[in-house]
Amino acid sequence: MAKYTQDASFSTKAIHDGNDPDQWKCRAVVPLISLSTTFKQSAPGVHSGFEYARSGNPTRNCLETCLASLEQAKHALVFSSGLGANTAICHLLESGDHIVAMDDLYGGTNRYFQKVLSPSYGVGVTFVDMSADDKSAFIAALKPSTKMVWIETPTNPTLKLVDIEAIAKIAHEKNPEMIVCVDNTFASPYFQKPLLLGADLVVHSLTKYINGHSDVVMGAAMTNNDQMHEKLRFLQNAIGIVPSPFDCYLVCRSVRTLALRMKEHEKSATIVAEFLSKHPLIEKVLYPGLPSHPQHELAKKQMLGNSGMIGAYLKGGKLEAEKFLQSLKLFTLAESLGGFESLVESPSLMTHLSVPEDMRRELGISDSFIRFSVGLEDVNDLLKDIDEALKKACS
Repeated sequence: MAKYTQDASFSTKAIHDGNDPDQWKCRAVVPLISLSTTFKQSAPGVHSGFEYARSGNPTRNCLETCLASLEQAKHALVFSSGLGANTAICHLLESGDHIVAMDDLYGGTNRYFQKVLSPSYGVGVTFVDMSADDKSAFIAALKPSTKMVWIETPTNPTLKLVDIEAIAKIAHEKNPEMIVCVDNTFASPYFQKPLLLGADLVVHSLTKYINGHSDVVMGAAMTNNDQMHEKLRFLQNAIGIVPSPFDCYLVCRSVRTLALRMKEHEKSATIVAEFLSKHPLIEKVLYPGLPSHPQHELAKKQMLGNSGMIGAYLKGGKLEAEKFLQSLKLFTLAESLGGFESLVESPSLMTHLSVPEDMRRELGISDSFIRFSVGLEDVNDLLKDIDEALKKACS
């Protein structure tokens, strides 16, 4: 149980919920790492809450309690990766069921839906641009067999926004039992809380902002629905996609500074986005925090701020983009995002290469499109790095 009420501030919850020293006999301030794979029982089938490490672990409990508190959820479950969380959630469905998914998704989610879930498990998936003001395409995609709506907002990588409240209302009016799931990875619970906007499930790649140190691969799902939690808890154990106690400890460590880190990510990303938007070698910038973003007003309505994710189109093509990426010194050319270090990548050649080419083209994921994850370095150093690399690439 969370030590503090829902009225406590985000940073207070992040530091204290799940980390009460009184839960340990030694009263450790830092959660202990329980490495035991099994636990002594007082009689056959009679245990103290733990029996086998896949089924439950004290260190994992600390993290799940804290994460539930941060999303203002009753329940949280952690998995060995973000895609592991997606897999468990999709096991709530049966063959013949249908998902309506946002068209712009993390490449791994798109790949899982199209190349695993549909062909191997018989779950249909229809991709729709839910960011449009006109929801008629979304409404038309809903079928009697539609059991789940899958949203990413902001989307990966083009930073579209989806009106969670509007989509959830339409879905639940169509079928009160329909599951509305929101991938909240890009925003983090610091900037957005989908459950308060009508979502049934929230999913995170904890690898990204919540851990924020690029040293853990993990995922999570949060919900206020007791029945859904019970099913997911069963699947977490039955499928076995659970994280290690040490990784849980690392995320417990990292989440304590989440509020501070997100403030700095936003502060620096805003400066970088404004710089890029005025740069003569940049065609277009995508950042929800800029008034130029087509959904800037929605960003202000459903989010408390913006993370360090920026999309930008270079003037030129594949050769200029490759030269720019190779010329950067502080921005590391690598996949992933949300860490303390600044990362940069070409989605068309890296994270979203598995997305069909025609779909990439339709989404605007061209070879000149660059995704930035602005880290915690001095922002003036980052601006200098970008400017010098752009001049080398586009000279």
